[in-house]
Amino acid sequence: MTFVLDASTAVAWCFDEANPIADFALDLAKMIQPSAPAILWFELRNAALVGIRRGRITADRTVDLLARIERIRIEISPLPTAPGAIFALANRHRLSFYDAAYLELAQREGIALATLDQALARAARAEAVPLIGAA
Repeated sequence: MTFVLDASTAVAWCFDEANPIADFALDLAKMIQPSAPAILWFELRNAALVGIRRGRITADRTVDLLARIERIRIEISPLPTAPGAIFALANRHRLSFYDAAYLELAQREGIALATLDQALARAARAEAVPLIGAA
């Protein structure tokens, strides 16, 4: 079974931020292909750009890290057929539309979500969506 990978988890991989949930998700991603909405592609690159601007990472290192993440072969899911569901989740849980897209995908596919974002994790619990690495 697959899982939904959100940007907060993948960004932790980019910046070598030790986190048990991110580490577990990375190990899992090496065995099963994670899914994500298309926004992940943009969020990862934006986080890398911000990291470069803040001096947390070099441009050369960014290219290497993004290539490493791409080797994981994350399945980019098709757009939802009911985008109103994302709006409803975002409004109900006070999430950004982007974060609600990860939750909606996990809900739609009936799979777990890997996130380090506390608000998104609370929303997932409220929606009975299982979380990767949660006790």
